[in-house]
Amino acid sequence: MTKLAGKTALITGSSRGIGAAIAVQLAREGADIYLAANDTEDRFEQVVKSCAAANPSAKVKHGVFDFLRDGEPERMVEAALQACGRVDILVNNAGIRINHPYGEYSGKDFDQVVAVNLKAPFLASQAVIPGMKAAGGGRIINIASQIGIVTAQDIALYGLTKAAIIHLTKSMAFELAPHNIAVNAVSPGPTMTEYNVEKTTRNPAHMASRLSYLRTGRYQRPEEIAEVVAFLATTSVTSIQGHNLVVDGGYVTH
Repeated sequence: MTKLAGKTALITGSSRGIGAAIAVQLAREGADIYLAANDTEDRFEQVVKSCAAANPSAKVKHGVFDFLRDGEPERMVEAALQACGRVDILVNNAGIRINHPYGEYSGKDFDQVVAVNLKAPFLASQAVIPGMKAAGGGRIINIASQIGIVTAQDIALYGLTKAAIIHLTKSMAFELAPHNIAVNAVSPGPTMTEYNVEKTTRNPAHMASRLSYLRTGRYQRPEEIAEVVAFLATTSVTSIQGHNLVVDGGYVTH
């Protein structure tokens, strides 16, 4: 039996990488899927096909949204509701990085990273709450990062937004648990997304340096993060609230 049969999951940033892996895994668990990203039709079609391969009965819709535009998170939720009729699971995965040494960021850099990494999940979560309350509950899963817990060179702005997401997760859980809405976060460590594959190809020394901190001796696969998200989406243990589940090969243990 599929645990999420009859449920709909809205996943942001789901045209590639971790978001795409999450979409496929939740489809495999029986959910209908709404893919949201600022990307091309070709990218979406690849994920749609992967979701169909995982579960031929899953209904998969998609839409293009630019979180740098005002009102876009709310428009996304409304589009998902129109297309699917409900949103039972929201995965706030979309994120961007702008890397500079601290002291060299512009106000525009700050506004862009905060808009996508923090403002969008904040507003999208608010937008799904009425429907979840009416349905008797739901799940919100925020994709944070190990960089919200520890730091690294040239990544202060990204880390700031991810630390804020971890705090937001706790605040949301505190207020929404009485409505049977479970809110938790997942903090991936180094993961073999296209971004990291390209980065490590250009700079093998960077990968070697990061690997030295990973007790597993390897980067995570996007599918591993997706399995953790699926656990939070499917578990019957509703007392898991406000937790930040770190999936980083032991990086933050030392």
